[in-house]
Amino acid sequence: MSPERFTELVRAEQESLRRFLLALCSGNAMEADDIAQDALVRAYVASGSFLGLSKFSTWLFRIAYNCYADRLRRKTAETVPADAPQVLNLPSPDESDDRFRYQRLYHALDSLSEKEKAVTVLHYFEERSVKEIASILQIPSGTVKYHLFNARNHLKSLLQ
Repeated sequence: MSPERFTELVRAEQESLRRFLLALCSGNAMEADDIAQDALVRAYVASGSFLGLSKFSTWLFRIAYNCYADRLRRKTAETVPADAPQVLNLPSPDESDDRFRYQRLYHALDSLSEKEKAVTVLHYFEERSVKEIASILQIPSGTVKYHLFNARNHLKSLLQ
């Protein structure tokens, strides 16, 4: 795949990919952007191996989800001592309103398992089909449906 074609395909998916990662990261834009950057670098390096057996967006989202999962594993492996100083990154007043707009939804999404969160975001935020989600997360379609069912029930009880 040529660099120009890669750039063209990424531009078409860029907003959708960022929304997906932003939701997975509970609205933490800096973390979502870091993961997106990592995913795009990995995708570019591996673009020669993209065979077109799936849609480009499915392939890209799979890479992004793997980067997100890697970040989660690193976070759980790293433990911050309780007496370590905390650094506060306070948002500007304009950013603050945007960050809190979906706070209740992000908080509810955070209570879901990682798979439930991922299938919910892909299905409802990104309007991906069950088949695409199964391909992105590399799980059977029936498992995607199961996670969607559970996530809907959990979110319903949390948001009421």
